[in-house]
Amino acid sequence: MTPRRFRHPRLAGDAGQAFPIYITAVAGLLFLALALFAVGQAGATRNGGQTAADAAALGAAEDFRAQLRKGLLDAITDEQTWEDLLAGRGFHPLRDPCDQAQWFAGENDADVTDGGCVPGYLPVSFTVTVKTRKAVGKSVIPGTETKHATARAKAVVEPRCTYEAPAPLPDPTGDGKGDDGKGDDDKDNGGEGDGGDGKDEGGKDEKPVIDLVCEGKDITIDPEHLDLFPDAKDLFSVHLAD
Repeated sequence: MTPRRFRHPRLAGDAGQAFPIYITAVAGLLFLALALFAVGQAGATRNGGQTAADAAALGAAEDFRAQLRKGLLDAITDEQTWEDLLAGRGFHPLRDPCDQAQWFAGENDADVTDGGCVPGYLPVSFTVTVKTRKAVGKSVIPGTETKHATARAKAVVEPRCTYEAPAPLPDPTGDGKGDDGKGDDDKDNGGEGDGGDGKDEGGKDEKPVIDLVCEGKDITIDPEHLDLFPDAKDLFSVHLAD
C-alpha cells in the first residue's frame, strides 16, 4: 500500500499571504526606479541649461574683449584713454555683446531670457540667464512634461596689463616749466626753434611707444609696428565667476 502524502495547511496559507507582499514590494521598487529616472532627467536638463548659460556668458565677455582691443588700437596715441580702457572704463562697444550670448545659448539648445544679459563694470562682467528649449519630459512625477530648466552664469573680463605712464622729461632750464619743445634760438628765427616740434625728419608726427606690464612681463607697443600688437587674450582674461 502506497503511503499517503500530507501537505501542511499552514505552509500553503503562508505562501498565499506572502504573494501580495511580493507584488507590493516589486511595485514599490519599480516606482522608485522610475522616480530616480525622473530625477536623472531633471538633472540632465539642468546641467544642459548650466552649460548653455556658461557658454553664453563667456561668449558675451569674449566679444566685448575683442571689441576692447580694437578700442585700444584706435586710442593708440591717447595715453589717458589707454589707462581707462585697460581698467574697463569709458568704452562703448559698437555692437551689443549680448547678441553673442544668445547665439551661444542657442547652440546649446537654450535661449537667453528677457533681460537675461546684464553687463557690469569694474571689472567688466556679463551675467546671463537662460532657459532650456526642451522640458524635462514625461515621468511619474506630475508636471515634468512642461518643466524647463533655467540657469545663470557670470563671466568677467579682467585686465592682464597695467599702463606705465612715461616719465616726465627733465627740465634743462630749472624754471619748472619743463621742455616745451622749442630750441634756444627761438627769438632769432621767429620763434621756430629746432629743439623738437613733435615730428620726425620726414615731417610725420612722432607717436610715442606705449609701455605695459602684463602679469610681470614688460611689453612695449610701437605705434609704427601695429602688426605686433598683442592679441586680446594677452591683454585681458575672460573667466567664469561665482
